[in-house]
Amino acid sequence: MGKAVYIAEKPSVAQEFAKALKLKTRRQDGYLEGEDAIVTWCVGHLVTMSYPESYDPNLKRWSLGTLPFIPDTFKYEVIPGTAKQFRIVAGILNRPDVDTIYVCTDSGREGEYIYRLVEQEAKVEGKVRKRVWIDSQTEEEILRGIREAKDLKEYDNLSASAYLRAKEDYLMGINFSRLLTLKYGNGIANYLKTRYSVISVGRVMTCVLGMVVRRERQIREFVQTPFYRVTGLFGEDGAAFEGEWRAVKGSRWFESFDLYKDNGFKEKEKAEELIRYLKETDPYIGKVASVEKKKEKKYAPLLFNLAELQNECSRRFKISPDETLRIVQELYEKKLVTYPRTDARVLSSAVAKEIHKNLNGLMKYEAAVPFLQDILAMGSYKGLEKTRYVNDKQITDHYAIVPTGQGMGSLKSLPGLSAQVYDVIVHRFLAIFYPPAVYQKVALTVKIGEESFFSSFKVLTEEGYLKVSGTPAKNDSSEENEKSVDDTFWAAIQSLRKGSSLAVQSLEIKEGKTSPPKRYSSGSLILAMENAGQLIEDEELRSQIKGSGIGTSATRGEILKKLFHNQYLALNKKTQIVTPTLQGEMIYDVVDHSIRSLLNPELTASWEKGLTYVADGEITSEEYMKKLDQFIISRTEGVKGLHNEGQLRACYDKAAAFYKKTGREGKISKRSAKKS
Repeated sequence: MGKAVYIAEKPSVAQEFAKALKLKTRRQDGYLEGEDAIVTWCVGHLVTMSYPESYDPNLKRWSLGTLPFIPDTFKYEVIPGTAKQFRIVAGILNRPDVDTIYVCTDSGREGEYIYRLVEQEAKVEGKVRKRVWIDSQTEEEILRGIREAKDLKEYDNLSASAYLRAKEDYLMGINFSRLLTLKYGNGIANYLKTRYSVISVGRVMTCVLGMVVRRERQIREFVQTPFYRVTGLFGEDGAAFEGEWRAVKGSRWFESFDLYKDNGFKEKEKAEELIRYLKETDPYIGKVASVEKKKEKKYAPLLFNLAELQNECSRRFKISPDETLRIVQELYEKKLVTYPRTDARVLSSAVAKEIHKNLNGLMKYEAAVPFLQDILAMGSYKGLEKTRYVNDKQITDHYAIVPTGQGMGSLKSLPGLSAQVYDVIVHRFLAIFYPPAVYQKVALTVKIGEESFFSSFKVLTEEGYLKVSGTPAKNDSSEENEKSVDDTFWAAIQSLRKGSSLAVQSLEIKEGKTSPPKRYSSGSLILAMENAGQLIEDEELRSQIKGSGIGTSATRGEILKKLFHNQYLALNKKTQIVTPTLQGEMIYDVVDHSIRSLLNPELTASWEKGLTYVADGEITSEEYMKKLDQFIISRTEGVKGLHNEGQLRACYDKAAAFYKKTGREGKISKRSAKKS
């Protein structure tokens, strides 16, 4: 009987497999070898797609005449920097005494691609190949993955989608970057007074650039509009409350053109007219027209996927998505949390049945102990599979990010920020075992004559999961104009009945101003990418409207990093606010006037969905490639026929007005006087 080879994505993971298998190994150059098994590793990608000049040396020179470039057969090559490790791995995979290969690269599309490229270039044949698919690096999970490893052929569709993703990024990047650089690069370089300008284009990257530039221009073009609300103060001193006037049916101003929405006026004079009218009412008192009381339950949020965790860490710790991924990957490799590159926010039913193991392990984490004692007393871990936090249908590759309850020995050595991120993951996890928070709500309508004033109040009656995640600040309310109140005031509000008369202490005009859209933070941009360009602020709504995203959980942070590196976008490290640079805006204008569809989030998401269809076996690779080839050919020929360089000059001038030159080299930065 021959030896088994376990091939991991990096050396640290290979070590964990060797430990879990309890192999007595000798350390060799690039691998570990025991009596019955060998453990080796890649160092990320060992093989990559070849540049066009590998097909024809003449293609090294950029020329419109050589575009579009779409090879019939794609070429691949070993990356020079990792060639030594490739030779070691290739030699091991082809050894005659090896009969079984366990593929232990990351359990996802990219991990699959890393191994398949190695196998392809090493020309491996005649071996039994098994795929190890795991959700964490605990010993138990590694052994389960090996025990239940499936034939690698079962992952051929996933492999096909991985190859297509790479071909798509390669073809779009090379063709469109060369095309737009040759057509418009000199114009941008001349405008910015630089020696040359390469226009870097990517399927996902260019779309994200478009999202940020569009948002910036919406803010820039926003015209602030004042409006005037009227509020009344009702009741006796110590228990007086504010109500907001609205022009509802029966009001003298119902559907009036003077209104701004239904709760204010466009002009201050009209608000003053309302107050004069109200003061002439006889009797000048407020009458309680309705009292509505109801209970509201608020459940703990769903668990973290990578995008939600990146957003939370951007908000709390002001760190970039890329930094969050680095930290959570470190936590994963130390066995502290489950696989981080996941889109799911729920657990599988199989994991839910064993969740007591995670909880038991967390007893060694001091900050979790008081909550774990509550969970044990409530017994809430027993029926977890029946809750909203468990749904097999919402899981593709991996379930949500949760603490494993293992690896506690490495907690003390964690850097401070890593420990804080771990704590955030633990608290989100523990909250799902608590009952919902319960609020008692009262909605009041008070009338002066036929004009209505509305007030809404709430009080927390049962803490529920907020014991773990913390009670929101008093003014942090999910509904506009809804106020959290103290117990004394609440008792006074509770005593009001329909028909009660209330003194009108005052009527006031409150001036408001319309607000521009918010700029993206690095975290909210990741969420917008996940939701195909829509920034859905409400956490609960995001969980319901889960569409195809732009990019994947594994690549989004890296794409932002590239945009910052290329200086198309700028990141304020203190606030994590993202804004475009002038160069970024100019490239946006170029794409908008040449291949506009690259800026369309829905279209970009549809390409990603197509890759999912390939992975699921619903369409073939040939069907996908035919559509991709047609897209590249038609867009390339279309741009070749354009003569719009002069038109773009006006676009550059318009954008440049919002930037100023600074320093000796004439570098361009954002105008400080610009609206924020």
